[in-house]
Amino acid sequence: MICFHNDYSEGCHERILLRLQETNLEQTPGYGEDAYCASAAKKIRELCGNENLAVHFLVGGTQANLTVIDAALRPHQGVICAVSGHIHVHETGAVEATGHKVLAVPSSDGKITADQVVHEVLLQRNSGAAEHMVQPKMVYISHPTELGTLYSLAELETLSAACKAYGLYLFLDGARLGYGLTAEGADVTLPDLARLCDVFYIGGTKMGALFGEAVVISNPAIDEDFRYLIKRHGGLMAKGRLLGLQFDSLLTDDLYFELGRHANTMAEQIRQTLRDLEIPLLVDTVSNQIFPILPDVVLAEVGESFTFTEQERCDSNHRAVRFCTSWATKQENVELLCSKLREIYEKFIETEK
Repeated sequence: MICFHNDYSEGCHERILLRLQETNLEQTPGYGEDAYCASAAKKIRELCGNENLAVHFLVGGTQANLTVIDAALRPHQGVICAVSGHIHVHETGAVEATGHKVLAVPSSDGKITADQVVHEVLLQRNSGAAEHMVQPKMVYISHPTELGTLYSLAELETLSAACKAYGLYLFLDGARLGYGLTAEGADVTLPDLARLCDVFYIGGTKMGALFGEAVVISNPAIDEDFRYLIKRHGGLMAKGRLLGLQFDSLLTDDLYFELGRHANTMAEQIRQTLRDLEIPLLVDTVSNQIFPILPDVVLAEVGESFTFTEQERCDSNHRAVRFCTSWATKQENVELLCSKLREIYEKFIETEK
């Protein structure tokens, strides 16, 4: 079985594995106060063009999300996100367990707009009973989104301006950030994120690391006592050097961006095959996630050799699914998938005539 259902099936890039082996018996300080974490943080600040950024390394995305949100918000405050946002649908109420409500807004493409943010803020402020409602204080977005779409720089600037105008924090989930930054036509850069977001993170788990996310904070108000919150939420690793070393490796010699470009190139080959076959997409994307709408009978046969993720049912005979490439996707496996899709779909079309 060849896996196309996520971008974290493999272990880690060989350079990381080699460095872990080479440094295995080194003795270092604990809890992220080692030279590897310091080196990785320095590289992140340089890539972002801001020496004043605070950088913290956490194990996974859910842990990063709930820790950031809990650090930023007071008990009566909530976070706005798209209805498809990871914190809303895939984190088992982790954010709500910290005492903060997720305020989900409609979205057909995984993104939210500045107008939606302003609407939610004014809805609460002008309700006549503001203190009886959760106060929006943060906006959560992801780049790429759960549907593989990207924010343009103009969209991000407008969203950031709205947040600043109404006193909200802007938080960007970067679990798949490398795929977003290197996608064709993408115009958002790390310096842009450092300038426009109060906090964001650079994903490692889905980008070639064994595990780990690098939380980057530009707003000092969120960074205050942040390590206390990391510890309180069980995220302050005694062997923190394992996180720092991985990011130090990913951010050396352009490896992080190289891996992002590879996954996107593999995805585009699948996308082109779908175009050639005139197979519709649930949403058009340019990153490593592809969402074709296919007949059930076709998916049943494809599923005999390849894994994919169920997305949603479109009608009684068709479903939207997700094919996901990764930093480690092999060219030969993409070719096998494309060949099988052609074979099965063309056979299906013939039987339908």
